[in-house]
Formats: sequence, C-alpha cells, structure tokens
Amino acid sequence: MLTDLTEFRIDHSEDELADLRQRIQNARWPEPGTHDSQGISPDHLRELTDYWASGYDWMATQERLNRLPQFTATVDGLKIHFIHVRSDRPDAIPLILTHGWPGSFLEFEAVIEPLTAPPADQPAFHVVIPSLPGYGYSAKPVEPGWNFERTARAWGELMRGLGYARFVAQGGDWGSLVTSSMAGEKVDGLAAIHLNLPLIFPEDPPAQPTPAEQRALSMAAEYSAKGTGYYAIQATRPQTLGYGLADSAIGQAGWILDKIDEWTDHRGSLWDYLSRDSVLDLISIYWLTSSAASSARYYWENARGRGFRGPVIDLPVGVSVFPAELYAPPRHWADAYYPNLIHWNELDRGGHFAALEQPETFVSELRTCFANALEPYASPSRADPAESAG
Repeated sequence: MLTDLTEFRIDHSEDELADLRQRIQNARWPEPGTHDSQGISPDHLRELTDYWASGYDWMATQERLNRLPQFTATVDGLKIHFIHVRSDRPDAIPLILTHGWPGSFLEFEAVIEPLTAPPADQPAFHVVIPSLPGYGYSAKPVEPGWNFERTARAWGELMRGLGYARFVAQGGDWGSLVTSSMAGEKVDGLAAIHLNLPLIFPEDPPAQPTPAEQRALSMAAEYSAKGTGYYAIQATRPQTLGYGLADSAIGQAGWILDKIDEWTDHRGSLWDYLSRDSVLDLISIYWLTSSAASSARYYWENARGRGFRGPVIDLPVGVSVFPAELYAPPRHWADAYYPNLIHWNELDRGGHFAALEQPETFVSELRTCFANALEPYASPSRADPAESAG
C-alpha cells in the first residue's frame, strides 16, 4: 500500500559543497599502480576530482532536477523517492524504469521528455522512475530484507498506488533483476517488460559452442575472473567499505569512475563519450546522500544463497543487447526463459548504462518493444499524482 505521498525537492547546501571541496583539496593520494589492470590511474581520477572541486556546478544540477516532478511515498514501510512525469496523451502507457549500481534515477533524465512527449506517430508513456532502497533520496533500510524480490513487489504497490491498473516495466543491472522478478511473480497490473541486461544462461553450457555462444561464454568468464572484485566486497562487507567511501570524496569518486570507465562503450576516451558533468552528477548523488554503504548493502541482500539466472517469464518480454554490456547472450538462449519474446535487438553502440550512453537508441527500443505488443491504454482519470494516494 502506498501512503504519505509528498512532493519532494532536492536541497543540498553550500556548506555541504564547501566540505566536499575541502575534502578533495586535503586528500592523501596513493602512488600510481604498477599495472593498468589494478584500477583507475591517479591522473585520470585527479583530473575529474579537480574539476569536481573547482569547475563543476552542483547547484545548477540541483536546480535542473528540481524542475522534474519528484515525490516520496511510503511503500511497504520504506520511504521511496521517485520521479513521476505524466504524458498529455490520453493513450499513454504507464512505465516504471529501474536503475542499478552505480547508477541512479539520473540515468534516465534524457529519456523522460521523448518518452512522455513523443511525435504523434509514436507511443507515449507516463514515466515513473524510483530510486532503489538505500539509493539516492530513497530511505536507507534499517533492517535486512530489502532484496530485489521485495523491491519488485513494492514497485507494483507504487504503480497501483499512483492509479495505474495496468503498466509496463524496464530495467538494467539491478533493475533487470527487479523487473524480471516483477514479471516472474506476475505482479498485479504488469503487462510486459523490457530488459537491457537479459539474465539468461543455459543450465548446460554447449560442448561445441557457436561463435555467438563462445562470445557470451567468454564474456561471462572474463567478468567472473577479473570484474567481480567490487561485487565480492559489496556482497560481503558493505559496512566496512562504507566507512572509507562515506568519508573520502576521492574514494567515492574513484569507486564509481572505475565502473563507468570499464562498463561504458567509450572505445578509448571516456570524456569524448560522456561529459564530466554527467559523470559527476551520478557521483555527487552518492556523495551528497552518503549512500555508499546503503547502496552496497543491496548486494549483500541479494547474495544470500541465490543465483542470478532469471526466471521463466510468461509475460511479453523485450530485450535490447548493447555491445559493451557486461554480458551479451545469443538470441536462441532466450527461448527457455522468454516464451513470449516480443522484441530482441542487438545494437551497434552502447554499454551498461544504456539510457545514459545512448538515450535516443534507448527510447527507440522501448517504443518498438511496447508499441504493438499491448492493447490501447486508457489514461487514469486523475491527472495530479498527489491525488492518487487516495
């Protein structure tokens, strides 16, 4: 049940920013590593954090974000922050978008307007973008239990509480697990989903893999061997990690920049692909909300004896595979998981943060996925989301 629906504004002070700048200026830096594989170089990180301290304008970001309709509401006992932008179109499709780590609701900023106010010949959406429990401006859980299954149920309550009897969902990273769980559990009102990280892997790997299968197997093996250090720490000792990241702006920036640099499709030059401001927007959300430990705990919650192979989903499913994603399975592996696959497309550009990296492609994929899969929607009669709390 959704209660306590309240309008929300981001409100960080100049004192907080002055403290951030002082921490950056007083940071103690380690010596360079002995090999590039050991992590972000001091020069790369120092370039970004120097700009964070002297050139980046958080207050402009805060003002821009506060132009978006933001709310908090209590769902399953936890205060959840979300953006809710309604389309003017009477046939708009209600859509909930779920981010992952080290992302936030900010990943979807550039896709809100094209989804809610598209050309007349394209489908329109009412867009809801919640922050995961312990992330950004959502509350930090004070007891265990907020895993992706519980989040999936909460998202169903959120959408129904906003007056949407029928809706669709999209997710990548943790959002893929949340969205898949919504579909697997047949959350009331959910009509179809779209994923940009399909959680499919054969129970018995092929003895003689095709080139596409071999690529997927190699990606999985590479990630397992060299890319899971962050995961192991956050899944086992999130609290211990949190002390350092909550106290050190340099540490928090490095922890996130390492993954943005590794997981995006920048092809050699990150700053030719993403702006420093867009990366610092993400990092600043983690720093200013002090959510390093609480976001890492989501890994601990979801590592309690469960695997990450997705469920079999009977609902309509669409999948977009971006080439620089952590894992890109071949199309035919989807048959065992998604018997009602309505869309599968393998793109030529983009990585783990699809909506941030390639917003136009991301929007096009959602339009194509959902346009012909669903019957026409009737918009809820209540135009003011605050009224939808009942």
